[in-house]
Amino acid sequence: MHYFNSTGWIARFTGTDTTMARAVDVDAWDEATGVALVVDPQLGRRRPVTDYPDFSHLGLADRVVAAVPGGGWRAYWKDEGPDGGPLAEQVLVWLITARGGATPVTVDVHGHVNDAESADRLISPGEE
Repeated sequence: MHYFNSTGWIARFTGTDTTMARAVDVDAWDEATGVALVVDPQLGRRRPVTDYPDFSHLGLADRVVAAVPGGGWRAYWKDEGPDGGPLAEQVLVWLITARGGATPVTVDVHGHVNDAESADRLISPGEE
């Protein structure tokens, strides 16, 4: 699973007796100290990650820099369809990341969108 955000970083927290382990988007960097800042939803403001007793480490996230049309590609799963059979979904868009990755995003028959990284394979336009 990819994490996408605007800074390219996430903060990982181990959890405490009252909070679960979690990954939180790094929202900005403190200009004076260089410490990563995350939004504290309880206080409604940014806080340094080092203010949290369960802060573990920073991890890389992907920054989406473009989205291009799916171009007729399909994602295929051999056992995710009805009754455990095959499933193919249209690639709606490709999310292009700052590091040059491309993540296919599919749309199902109900109009729901999701990344297709778990697909068993990608089928190019014109391929059966």
